[in-house]
Amino acid sequence: MSKYLADDLPDATGTKALRVWLEASGYARRLLLGEGGDPWAEGAAKYLSFFTQARGLLRSDVAVVDVGELFRSWISHHPDLAAEMGSKKRATFPLRRMLEEAGPRALLDEVAEAVGAHLQGQCPLVLSLPAPGAWLAEAQTLAGRAPEVDADTTEDAAMYVADFIRCVAQRSVGGLLLEEGEQPGAVASYAPLFNAAKHYRWAVVGRGVAPGQEAPFDAVIGTGEGVQGLDVSAALFNGEDIPQAGPAQFLYASVPVHHPPEAVLDAVVRLQGLPA
Repeated sequence: MSKYLADDLPDATGTKALRVWLEASGYARRLLLGEGGDPWAEGAAKYLSFFTQARGLLRSDVAVVDVGELFRSWISHHPDLAAEMGSKKRATFPLRRMLEEAGPRALLDEVAEAVGAHLQGQCPLVLSLPAPGAWLAEAQTLAGRAPEVDADTTEDAAMYVADFIRCVAQRSVGGLLLEEGEQPGAVASYAPLFNAAKHYRWAVVGRGVAPGQEAPFDAVIGTGEGVQGLDVSAALFNGEDIPQAGPAQFLYASVPVHHPPEAVLDAVVRLQGLPA
């Protein structure tokens, strides 16, 4: 496998390394830290300990660090930041103020350095982020406002996110996962973020992308036709037959937070045992 996600994404040859992408951050937090556990609360060393234990539980062909969780944790411990985020009326200010905060940037840089050293290039390190419009809406909510998102404010949000990810430009990051919200954004407005990722050779994968909006992504995760990442979560954890991935596809599964551990292990063994 490569440290760059782009090198592992399947193609028509069927020879690329990425076969199974597991998302289990919520499940691992509950299992390892208990209900309400927070791996970000005590710095990079504590997070690395959590990360290594979580990967030991469930091996995946990618290693994901959830940056959205980092900021939710930071704001829960620094309520003054949320107050500052609501201090100006401009719709994009809450996200801009949140992402310019020095503490989370420094913590993410330390975590990316530690996780990269731990992985030693054995699989790609992927940063999971809310998509720009979804993150803008979340920041507005955290600041006590009703979400106010359109194509223009989404483009501004994408510029702020593009600036933010430069804090890990020197680390062994291999790609980005953009998580759309309930109302997927206008992907054409993400151009500043796509441009920044391309500069760093980071593949950009989208999950929950609206139909017809897939083109700018290196891969899209979903259940529809033509997706490269086939989301089999429902079938896998309901004990149903798992759809077979084509040669240019990989399988994606999100582990339910409260699923019994023995059932999770059985499901993952079943998933990883499928023929390539």
